[in-house]
Amino acid sequence: MPGSAHLEPLIVERFRPRRRSQRVAVVTETWPPEVNGVALSVAQLVAGLQRRDHEVQLVRPRQGCDGAGAGIDGAVAPSAQVLTRGLPIPRYPELRLGVPERRTLVRLWAAHRPDVVHLATEGPLGWSALHAARLLKLPVSSDFRTNFHAYSEHYGLGWLKGPIAAYLRKFHNRTLLTTVPTESLRIDLDARGFRNLQVVARGVDVARFSPERRSATLRASWGMERHDDLVVGYVGRLASEKNLGVLLEAFDAIRRAMPRARLLLVGDGPLRGQLCALRPDAIFAGQRGGEDLAAHYASCDLFVFPSLTETFGNVIPEAMASGLPVVAFDYAAAGQLIGDGRNGRTVAAGDTAAFVAAAAALAADAALRREFGRQARQVARSIGWDEVVDRFEALLESVIASAAAPA
Repeated sequence: MPGSAHLEPLIVERFRPRRRSQRVAVVTETWPPEVNGVALSVAQLVAGLQRRDHEVQLVRPRQGCDGAGAGIDGAVAPSAQVLTRGLPIPRYPELRLGVPERRTLVRLWAAHRPDVVHLATEGPLGWSALHAARLLKLPVSSDFRTNFHAYSEHYGLGWLKGPIAAYLRKFHNRTLLTTVPTESLRIDLDARGFRNLQVVARGVDVARFSPERRSATLRASWGMERHDDLVVGYVGRLASEKNLGVLLEAFDAIRRAMPRARLLLVGDGPLRGQLCALRPDAIFAGQRGGEDLAAHYASCDLFVFPSLTETFGNVIPEAMASGLPVVAFDYAAAGQLIGDGRNGRTVAAGDTAAFVAAAAALAADAALRREFGRQARQVARSIGWDEVVDRFEALLESVIASAAAPA
């Protein structure tokens, strides 16, 4: 055709084929508004699956304030919710423990079969869901999210550590896939006889958790009005398994050099009364959520987290996204995200003396704290939830495919 020599070449791009919508039954014994890392991360995964047009059926214990949604910005209510009976957990009265519902779930899933059953927790409800799914020959995946066997030592039940570990291994090895949040945990569980392990990291909402949430008004309410006043923050449960004696030891070392420093404790738990008596001048903020929690993070100057029982520790990326330098033991999220001496400080797990020294030294160096905080924020920006949900979705697809394949 005349003038065809001047036409631009036609470029055809291939559209990514859309995956088939799957029916996913998610079984969990914790869910927002309960405040813990498991509830919040499961809610993020559910919301992410729904944004990708999957049908999600949520099976969970009934809570005191039901009707609440996921508690995640932009999330929609699950396609269907099955509310079961629940009992308060000893020493965790604000949380519910699901009771076995095998018969109910067999009837439910026989009438409306999900493509895959995902078990987010390993309690009685999760165990009965595992048996119901296997009876119906449904593919099952699971999460390893909580070190219950490690918790036993902190409640005078150390003799249960072995039986609990054996139960967890038996539970997860009956599923086709178990997700873990870090490579180091995968290696540890593999050595303990767990099979079919895959790493699915945790994300962080960098729009919510941001240095821009820092509040001069909030700091003033804590009596911290000078620009060089130091607030040392901790966010988490006030309980024995969080190793809070080391936190107090580190803060005492900081305060010897910086008498105006104050300790902020965000969270609640059975040790609150004891901690109030030991540190009456600390700031006990109680449970916080949403933008209020983000403001508490960002209004600190240093984040100190001494726990040694986390499978991940969502508070680490939340603090980093808030622009805080972090001091932690070198494992779980801290071992994965913090480069010692680059964007925070980590020390060998269990080395209390090194932990205390690192916290005191970083507290005394304002310029280094600011630089670590900037670098920590950059790392946090690279771990959004979209990439996490992409991987989780792909793994669920592989579980469904493997169950459908000929033996």
